[in-house]
Amino acid sequence: MNKWSIEMIPEMTGKRVVITGASSGLGLEVAKVLSSKGAEVIMAVRSLGKGEKAIRYICSGNTSAKVRLMQINMDSLQSVKDFCHEFLSIYDTLDILVNNAGVMFPPFTKSADNLELQFATNHLGHFALTGLLMPALRRSPAARVVTVSSIAARMGKIDFNNLDGSKGYSSTRFYSQSKYANLLFGKEFDRRLKLNNSTITSIICHPGVSATNLASRGSGKESSTFFKLFFNLIAQPAHMGALPLLYSVSNPDLKGGEYIGPEGFRNIWGYPAITTKDDSLFKKEIAEQLWSVSEKLTGVNIL
Repeated sequence: MNKWSIEMIPEMTGKRVVITGASSGLGLEVAKVLSSKGAEVIMAVRSLGKGEKAIRYICSGNTSAKVRLMQINMDSLQSVKDFCHEFLSIYDTLDILVNNAGVMFPPFTKSADNLELQFATNHLGHFALTGLLMPALRRSPAARVVTVSSIAARMGKIDFNNLDGSKGYSSTRFYSQSKYANLLFGKEFDRRLKLNNSTITSIICHPGVSATNLASRGSGKESSTFFKLFFNLIAQPAHMGALPLLYSVSNPDLKGGEYIGPEGFRNIWGYPAITTKDDSLFKKEIAEQLWSVSEKLTGVNIL
């Protein structure tokens, strides 16, 4: 079995990276590793307090780390716009965008824009973020956008008649829908980039089942005792779950459109590799409809 590791990541000095949800879990692992490889990492986080703690953690093991904290709330389109305005006022280029932040299984909750929280946070916020950062991505000679999906996408279905949850809500069903949207977005983005002969590439990945704080149900607090016990039983540690993200970010052989995940049992555990098991999930007509709906709901046109 392939055992890709962080030792295979090339030197990344001179690369600028934005990672959403970088204050804990997979995002923090990715920020730590990429900064150790010389990348300049902008940690896009909801809680500045947690972000400052994360930066101290990174710098305690790497005093030369180039890390910067910037605030963003992915369920608020205004917050996403404010983040992008600030970023573009400071930086000309962006080499890598990691669309990682997410929320899982909250009770029925509306976002700041009166949208269902999981769809707003996991998909729409990142759709808008990607589109608004395109000027900086275009100025990079070979920019890469990595969107984090989930094996839950396999159970996903986009219910265009009930995206706001007003006609019935299930936390698990809406989570699967949002992660399916991530997969459709990443694949459709790749298709459109290639049609436009863009040098930007879009990669999709998932971490398998990994022990993170994603199951805090949107609160930002520690996961419940039940979830911690559950994850301890079946999940791989965060540093292993982060490997598909790191592979997607750094592997120079990726051409765009690949789906990266653990290659072990049912893609739950293991070392990262390109997976084709979920190729049948991409439906062009659904992806195109999702793209159109996402443009309408966010007011952002990516290409």
